[in-house]
Amino acid sequence: MADRTGLTDEERAELEQLRAEKAAREQAERAAAERAELDRLRRQKAEDEAMRASLERDAEARERGRALMEPDDDDLRMPLGQKVVILAVVGVAIVWLAATVLG
Repeated sequence: MADRTGLTDEERAELEQLRAEKAAREQAERAAAERAELDRLRRQKAEDEAMRASLERDAEARERGRALMEPDDDDLRMPLGQKVVILAVVGVAIVWLAATVLG
């Protein structure tokens, strides 16, 4: 029989069982939190890499555009890109003028 200050063997066993269940739940919660953090960090890393790749593509495109529209070195000749733009504008103007005069 148990005295008033202590637990019976059955109560002690139940207490140990409940403590073990609580420890298992807490461990599972910690593991789930760690998995969630790992997933979040992986997503963030993937987003960062995608952003970096996007910035690199944009920088390469700007460099190609700059090379196309700016003259080489100290050469004063007009770059090919500017010639194409001017010819396109002149072509549109000729078509518009022909349409208004002949139309």
